[in-house]
Amino acid sequence: MLKEPGNIVYTNASMISMLQRFTDIVTILLSTFLVSFFVNGEIDLQYWLLAFISLSIFQLFGGITDFYRSWRGVSFRREIKLLMRNWVLSVIFSAGILSIFPTQFIGFYYHALWLSISLVSFILSRLLIRVAVRYLRQLGYNTRRVAIIGDSMAGLHMIESILNAPWLGLNMIGYYLPEKDAVAESYEAANVRKLGGVEELIKSAKRGEIDKVYIALPMKDSELIDTILQELSDTTCTVLLIPDILMFSMLQSRSEMINGIPVISLYDTPMSGLNVLIKRIEDIIIASIILLLISPLMLLISITVKVTSPGPVIFRQKRYGIDGKPIEIWKFRSMSVMENGDKVIQATKGDARITPVGAFLRRTSLDELPQFFNVILGDMSIVGPRPHAVAHNEQYRKLIKGYMLRHKMKPGITGWAQINGWRGETETLDKMEKRVEFDLSYIQNWTLWLDIKIIFLTIFKGFVNKSAY
Repeated sequence: MLKEPGNIVYTNASMISMLQRFTDIVTILLSTFLVSFFVNGEIDLQYWLLAFISLSIFQLFGGITDFYRSWRGVSFRREIKLLMRNWVLSVIFSAGILSIFPTQFIGFYYHALWLSISLVSFILSRLLIRVAVRYLRQLGYNTRRVAIIGDSMAGLHMIESILNAPWLGLNMIGYYLPEKDAVAESYEAANVRKLGGVEELIKSAKRGEIDKVYIALPMKDSELIDTILQELSDTTCTVLLIPDILMFSMLQSRSEMINGIPVISLYDTPMSGLNVLIKRIEDIIIASIILLLISPLMLLISITVKVTSPGPVIFRQKRYGIDGKPIEIWKFRSMSVMENGDKVIQATKGDARITPVGAFLRRTSLDELPQFFNVILGDMSIVGPRPHAVAHNEQYRKLIKGYMLRHKMKPGITGWAQINGWRGETETLDKMEKRVEFDLSYIQNWTLWLDIKIIFLTIFKGFVNKSAY
């Protein structure tokens, strides 16, 4: 008896993951062979040592970040971002390990060429796998028959996502409602037909007509949900609960298990697990390089500030850091009067307190160069929400909803708000609200590549600003 196409590759998600892992290994080894032969004309042992160490770390990161999972429903862009992040970090770590041993150092040219070729090969191999899987799914292979029970906004979003992405290989066969006579108009408008009530769902699942069931019932129907789960436990269906949390505002929402208890975070930080290490490495490397490059400039500014006006060279002020904990940030002094109390008057155009040298420093952001030491100390990051004076924090947290969520990450020298023009004086509440909106958007969408983008744009857009007085 012949099997239907939809069942042939039904359990082959693991096969695809194995194929991805295999192609990654081949890519690393093949790129090592090509580049080492191209650079030296022979296969040097230290190149293979670098490759095997990088490969081991890459596979370790793959396990930590769950990289070799099913990518069904995840964008290609997101997959490649995670792949690139893991691979770049693996190469950096392995190069650091090799530098400890007394062996000939592998040059920057080799590293750059190897990294470039391997990254391009990674992208091409993953793209080919995706194209092949999509083609198979269009032929009816590796597909899942899915149904949804419940009528909620979250359920509608799920249906729309499935219908708008046929390459996912999810075939929406219909929906079920607890009330037999009820109709979900929003589902019907999306051309999804009703198949019955709870009893019909259970019968269809037990007959093997459904592969995956999405439960989109409200939280108050916990008893009904439990009943459905009990019945579906006698089937081979994959059951997924769509929590109706779209009614809440969320920041870095994700699910996790705490001692076997599933929880969903609504307000959280992206700085957890491997991300903490990635962000810290980014900060230390970039801050160290910049401090080495700008040390002559900082010496010149220090002398100029000291000579042109009485007072200390460095201005220290208390701010809120990550989790709202107080920190002390450093700046080149730009004013003849310094505040650090409960009341802070924001600098305005033509402010008499600003020295002539200070005006130039503030306009060009050179007054903030000492904050790279704050980054080295771990109080700040290169990129993050800009730290506000304590008095401003206490003022605006009462006026702007979600203001304190800015402190779910370390404050930064530059940020998403700053490169989008929200820098300098915020004389109206609307301007501060807009700045906070960009800060929260940065936290919600943080990636290493977003940081690199912001750093790059800061060079062209973040230093000089007419609103900085």
